[in-house]
Amino acid sequence: MELTIGMITVDTHDPQELGGWWAARTGGRLQAYGDDFAIVVRPDGARPALGFQKVADPTPGKNRVHLDLEAPDAPAAVAELVAAGATHVAEHGEPDGFTWTVLADPHGNQFCVSTVHAD
Repeated sequence: MELTIGMITVDTHDPQELGGWWAARTGGRLQAYGDDFAIVVRPDGARPALGFQKVADPTPGKNRVHLDLEAPDAPAAVAELVAAGATHVAEHGEPDGFTWTVLADPHGNQFCVSTVHAD
């Protein structure tokens, strides 16, 4: 069996608000499905999409699944994200020089930003 990731879904109290925030950050387009669900789709249709579903009480604390984002200039991307409403959480690094920044989106969901690196 071969599986592919079609969407990563985040619990939130306001799917359209958070979906709109992520759409603006990723260059995606927001598709809303009522008050309970919103999907951010990339302009080129690339997967995975980001989904946001309404829940009465999102799990408090650090989310168990998070996005690891890459940017050619991670410090500049972090600065833009913070200016747009993200919160700086922490800086991390490995002995080999790989570094990443942990941020939280406006609803408190943590995600990481690092410089693009080869696998």
